Parts: sequence; structure tokens; C-alpha cells
Amino acid sequence: MSKKRVVVKVGSSSLAKDQGGCDLDKMQLIVSTIATLRDAGHEVVLVSSGAVASGYTRLGFERRPRKLAAKQAAAAVGQGLLMQNYNQLFGTYDYTVAQILLTRGDFSDQERYRHAFQTVSLLLSRGVIPIINENDTVSVSELTFSDNDMLGALVAGLVHADLYVILTDTDGFYDKHPQKYPDAKRFSTIGEITPELLALAGDAGSLGTGGMRSKLIAAQTAQQLGISTFIGRAVDEQSLMHILEGNGEGTYAHHPSHTTGEKNSVPARKQWIAIHSRVSGEIHVDAGAAEALLEKNRSLLLAGICRVIGSFDPGEVVDVYTDGKPIGRGKTRFSADELRIAIARPDGIRLSGDVINRDHWVSQPVSSYR
Repeated sequence: MSKKRVVVKVGSSSLAKDQGGCDLDKMQLIVSTIATLRDAGHEVVLVSSGAVASGYTRLGFERRPRKLAAKQAAAAVGQGLLMQNYNQLFGTYDYTVAQILLTRGDFSDQERYRHAFQTVSLLLSRGVIPIINENDTVSVSELTFSDNDMLGALVAGLVHADLYVILTDTDGFYDKHPQKYPDAKRFSTIGEITPELLALAGDAGSLGTGGMRSKLIAAQTAQQLGISTFIGRAVDEQSLMHILEGNGEGTYAHHPSHTTGEKNSVPARKQWIAIHSRVSGEIHVDAGAAEALLEKNRSLLLAGICRVIGSFDPGEVVDVYTDGKPIGRGKTRFSADELRIAIARPDGIRLSGDVINRDHWVSQPVSSYR
């Protein structure tokens, strides 16, 4: 098997005791199966929850706190405990780990996004296992990820992973609640994640899976970034190897490129435009321009623009519409005012070059994660 890059996401329930604090036996299982993958020459990025669950008992709370300040304080205590345990456990396999704490702002700011990619890439090249978590201590509602399932999908896109693995307490995605219905059937593989599949997943915990819907939404985002996802369990130190070989105990959500065997990850620049950037306005184009963008892989020229909405500067990202329907988004080379003047005076001021270059354009669908 060729060497792969794998992002593994582990939730709090797979790491912490029911009464709070780190469960070293559970952590040992996760560490041993990652070490087995590393011993085989594969690269691994670990996205690990568990900071709040690990820290709240140290603050004297009898149960996981609900208030934001208490959760952030618990995360401040628990993140250190979590990393201390990871350092010790991975150290027994002679692997070095590195802590990286991210907020959504690290993805929405293009320069910080680029630095995050460069840092993780350097760590992997040096044989280090990056351990990533949301920076719960400083995150506020408008700067948080919906959950660490989504964080893992975005990290998988960032590092151009070959596979995104969501380890959970259940053995995959079922057509109905497996504990209530003996005839429930597990999906061994799924293709496109449709609204019908999301409806089957229901709300968090509705299938006894602790948030299967969030996992499917994360897998959907990974698909849009060109990456397949596995959702299921780790039962022994060989589990991740089995998962990578296609024999995991769970459900695979394959990207269409899986059948061809070709890697089809989306370039980091286009990932940022599609998912993380702030959209500053709209450009409406005619049918010819839409065809050039969508079917001929060409850039957007001034001649195809019908209308400009909003206020934006050169270098900002705008949504592009035709006949009132969104067809994609891209980074504009000109401001809204420059474009309005140019299309209003076709015989006067002219703008040279592309309005949106094809290298800075992404077609629909773009992820609903904002």
C-alpha cells in the first residue's frame, strides 16, 4: 500500500471517563492504533476533543458545566492534562506530538490559514504527530466550529488528506436506531450525502450515535473537498490499518474519485474561497459568462457582467449569479465601484484583464459551513 495521509478525529466519549477526567485505557487504544499506522509509514493528524471533559472535575464541578465561562475554564485546565497524557502515551512508542489550537478565525483569515497549513506540513515532514483541538478557552459563538467533526473535516481538507476517519462509539451509520430496531441495517458504504440520508440521521443522539447527523455533515464537507470519510469504531491496535485498507468496522462515505483511485483534493486556495472566506458582494453575469465559467473553465471577463451588488474592494470574495441563481464564488480583481463604472460606460473607462481569474474561482456547490 502506498503511504497515506490520514486525519483521525476522536470525540470526548472515546477519551474521558463518564464521571470526568481522562480515561487512560481509552486513550491507550487510540494511541496504539495511531502508532501502528505510523509504524507502517503513514502520516497521521489527530483531531482530539476532550479538554472540557478532562478538566471540569479539577475545578470542583460534579458534572460537565453548561455556562460558557465554566466550560472555557475547564478547557484551560483539561487541555494541559490531555496533552500531558498524549505526550506520555505516544512517548512509549517513541513518537513526538505537537499541540495546535485553532479557532474559525484561523481558517477565515487567509494568511493565518496558510500559516496553519505550513506548520502542520512541517511537523508531518519531521515525523511529528500534530494533535489539533478547538481553542475552547478563547472561542466565542461567532468564531467556533459547529463541532469537532466539522473541525476534523476542515483539517482534512487543509492538509490534503487521503482519508478522514471519525472514530466514535458506534459501528457506523444505520437506517434506523440499531438499539430499538433489531432489523436495523448498517450502511457499509454511502456515496453522495443527500438530504434523505441526513433525515435518517435525525438530530444529535436520535440514532443512539451521539450526533450522527453532525458526522454526516462533516463527511459531506470532506466530500466537497475531495476526501472520503470513515465513520466507525476502533477496537484494537490494528483498527486504523483495517480502516485504511477498506475493512473498517463502520461506514465509508466515499468521494466520487474513490472509484478511479485518483486523489482529487481541492487546492488550499480554492478551499479558502469556497468555505472559509467572507463574501463581500455579488456579481451577476449573462448566460455566456456562466457557460465560460462552468463548462469551459475560463475566467470571468468584464463583458459578461450585467450587475454588481454590494460594496467590495479588489481581492475580496464575491458570489456570482446568473438568472438569479448562485453558480459559484471567486476573488475579484476590481472593486464594486470600478466595475459599476466600467459596465455603465462601455465606451469609456476600460478594465484590463480578468475580473475573476479561473485560479481564484470555485463553482457551486460550496459548503454550507460558514
